[in-house]
Amino acid sequence: MTDNQVAGFWIRLGANILDGLIVSLPLTIIAGLITGNYENEPISNLIFGLYGILVPVYWNGYTIGKRMCGIRIRKFDFLEPPGLGTMLLRNLVAGIVYALTLGIGIIVSIFMVALREDKRSLHDFIALYMTRE
Repeated sequence: MTDNQVAGFWIRLGANILDGLIVSLPLTIIAGLITGNYENEPISNLIFGLYGILVPVYWNGYTIGKRMCGIRIRKFDFLEPPGLGTMLLRNLVAGIVYALTLGIGIIVSIFMVALREDKRSLHDFIALYMTRE
């Protein structure tokens, strides 16, 4: 994938699944062994959330799964990797929007990535419009 192409739904899903298997699953197992709680363990959830926010900032827009799939998170100008503010908006604010809409926002985002020519989803637009000066 070239630097100015955008990733579609399936490659994004694959990267998220890889991140879940490579990072989240071991975190959950380790935290479960320590705490005895394997379901919805808050420490592993927090660490995985921080992974999703901080790693792309410090690794030029990549997570492990995204690097393996050859995609990365970029700002709309395609030149810069996301900053901390962008990643917070993408993950936290979008997460709140998705929760408040009872998951309808996630479904809308899936359709946006699948049908829009630019493959942008709700969290992309939230980050764009809230970081404009």
